[in-house]
Amino acid sequence: MLRGRSVTLRPVTDADVSALAAIRAAPEVRRWWRGGDDLAAAVRADLADDDLTVYAIEHDGRVVGAIQWFEESDPDYRHAALDIFLDPAVHGAGLGGDAVRTLARHLIDEHGHHRLTIDPAAANTPAIRAYAKVGFRPVGILRRYERGADGRWQDGLLMDLLADELAD
Repeated sequence: MLRGRSVTLRPVTDADVSALAAIRAAPEVRRWWRGGDDLAAAVRADLADDDLTVYAIEHDGRVVGAIQWFEESDPDYRHAALDIFLDPAVHGAGLGGDAVRTLARHLIDEHGHHRLTIDPAAANTPAIRAYAKVGFRPVGILRRYERGADGRWQDGLLMDLLADELAD
């Protein structure tokens, strides 16, 4: 269990699947985190992925989202990558930045990562702003990076954070 200023990160359990699927179903989240017609199955697939570590984000005793990470373990390219989604009811409250900062601190201090990456959609301005407050910097545009819900390719923004750049 990891504690931030306002959030607690804990391993996701099967009991969290319906709450996380409901959050992912919100139009503001689904726009960026699609997942097909069965979002509960999409959440379960993330939990079953041995390469991912998934945490529930709790605030005031309620699950308000999830944050996950995976690592590139090749010693010549070693780094960790993060992804996050939050309930629209808490957007703008600083909880996403707190969750990202908390996980980043853990990955740096406990796992020895010197570099972290995150790759929001280039059009997801609120997420990009939140990551920048934590210390992530734009690296470049990933052109036609992912397919949108409308079937068209959309750009992503690769951002990274070096350990000594983490903002407290």
